[in-house]
Amino acid sequence: MDEIVYYDRYRKEPCLEKVYGDKFLRWTYGTLGGKIALATMVKRAWFSHWYGWRMDQRKSANKIAPFIAEYELDPADFRQAVDEFTNFNEFFFRQLQPEARPVDATDNTVVFPADGRHLCIPDVSESDGLFVKGETFSLPELLGDVELAQQYANGSLVLSRLCPVDYHRFHFPVAGVPSETNLLNGPLYSVNPIALCQNIRILATNKRCLTRLQTDQFGQVLLLEIGATCVGGICQTYQAGSMASKGSEKGYFRFGGSSTMTIFEPGRVQFDEDLLQNSKQHRELYAKVGDRMGERR
Repeated sequence: MDEIVYYDRYRKEPCLEKVYGDKFLRWTYGTLGGKIALATMVKRAWFSHWYGWRMDQRKSANKIAPFIAEYELDPADFRQAVDEFTNFNEFFFRQLQPEARPVDATDNTVVFPADGRHLCIPDVSESDGLFVKGETFSLPELLGDVELAQQYANGSLVLSRLCPVDYHRFHFPVAGVPSETNLLNGPLYSVNPIALCQNIRILATNKRCLTRLQTDQFGQVLLLEIGATCVGGICQTYQAGSMASKGSEKGYFRFGGSSTMTIFEPGRVQFDEDLLQNSKQHRELYAKVGDRMGERR
C-alpha cells in the first residue's frame, strides 16, 4: 500500500493520510530487516512499554509544540493549556473541552466512540473484507468465546482506527450499563492499514479489552479496545454496573495508534449512508467522537 486515502465527512472529499512514523512503519512491514525486527522485538509488549516510558519523561514535552504544528491541531479544543502538559503522554491522552465534541442527542441514534477513521460491516457473515477484499478475521478468535461469537455471527461491526494525531479518549456509543472489562492478551502489532493489508488477523489477535454494554434500544453491544505497537496502555475510566450516558468517557489509550470495535446484535442498527458507501469501497470515513454513525432499525 503506497498511500492511505480516507474520506473526510466534514470536507466531503477524499484525503491523503499523513502517517506519523511513516518511514519506520514501511521499513518494519516492507523489508526483510524490518520483518525480523518485528518478529523479535517490535511486536513485544516490552517494546511498547519502553516507548511509552520514554513518552512519560519530562524531556518528551519538547515534542508537543512541533507535533501540534505539524498536524495542525487546535489548542483551543484542549482542556489544558499546552504549557501545562509535563510530558508527551499527558498531551497524547489529553481531555477536550465539552463543546469541542458535541454528542448527537437524537434518541434513536448511535455515535462514533472515538475520533478516527471508520469502517463498517453491516452483516459480519457476508463481509468481503475490511481493508482488502476477501480478507477478514475470525469472530471467535476476536472475542475469545465461541458461544458469544455465534450470537453475533450475523451482527454488525464498526472498526474505528485512531492515529497518533487523534484525540485518544474513547467513549460510549450509546447509553447503557457496562460490564467489567475482560482482558484478552496478545502481541502488539501496528493497526495501520500498511500492516493490516498484509495480515488482517492482527485485529483479532492483538491485546484487546472486551466490555458488554446492556442497552434499551440496541440490545447487548460489544465494545472492544485494541492495543497496537507503542500503545503504553489501555486505561478504563468508567464504572462497571453504573448507567453510562451516550458519549460519556469510557477510557483512554496511552501513546500510540490504536483501534476500537463496536459490535451489534443482528438487525439492531442501520449505518449512515456515507459510512456504508465508503466501507463498500474499503475506504475509511473520518468522523469525530459523538457524531452519529447510524440509527436503531
